Amino acid sequence: MKPIIRTEGVNRYFQTGRETLHALKDINVTINPGTLTVLKGRSGSGKTTLLNLLGALDKPNTGKILLNDRDIAAMPERGRDELRRTEMGFIFQAVALISLMSAYENVEFGLRVAGYNSKDRKRRAEECLSFVGLQKRMHHRPHELSGGEQQRVAIARAIAHKPGIIFADEPTAELDTHMGIQVMKVLRDLVEKEGITIVMTSHDPNIMELADQVFALQDGQVIVE
Repeated sequence: MKPIIRTEGVNRYFQTGRETLHALKDINVTINPGTLTVLKGRSGSGKTTLLNLLGALDKPNTGKILLNDRDIAAMPERGRDELRRTEMGFIFQAVALISLMSAYENVEFGLRVAGYNSKDRKRRAEECLSFVGLQKRMHHRPHELSGGEQQRVAIARAIAHKPGIIFADEPTAELDTHMGIQVMKVLRDLVEKEGITIVMTSHDPNIMELADQVFALQDGQVIVE
């Protein structure tokens, strides 16, 4: 199977005064399409830094990050912006929904930004909210929804423009076990039913059991366990 993402010798470091902080050291990972990959590690291990690099939110100092054989690290910023807007979806620990908008309006607004016409926006927003099990709650505002429901709205928003890959940073960290399981079920369904590739960070051992592969990071390096 041809990988959707492959890294070659990726390094990311930051200058702090006279010292150099090596956040990532010589990272070589391969991620196949239609899989759920988890990056795990303690705080400061480099997992979020790696996620940001894979999602074109940051650039490595050295090395290549190949998305469908295109080196996104070498792209100009405008090309990276377009890539994020059209081919990627993002889910963050803080759901960042617009508080004055309903669940439907939050998803529809994202499609408006992406350039969908009004008819297609309505159909796609309703379709995505139904997929995450919120067809009966789509006209509720965030404060009227549970934490798990809010995160599912964030997932619906992330998949609305039909990205091939989704990056999720600790999407269940603020949820209790029951709500976390609900969110992970939706993510697994995206992989199995929609063929979407998901790369996420987590330190929850229960989530590792649902992953197709796990990369453990320690002190900026991928380690073998």
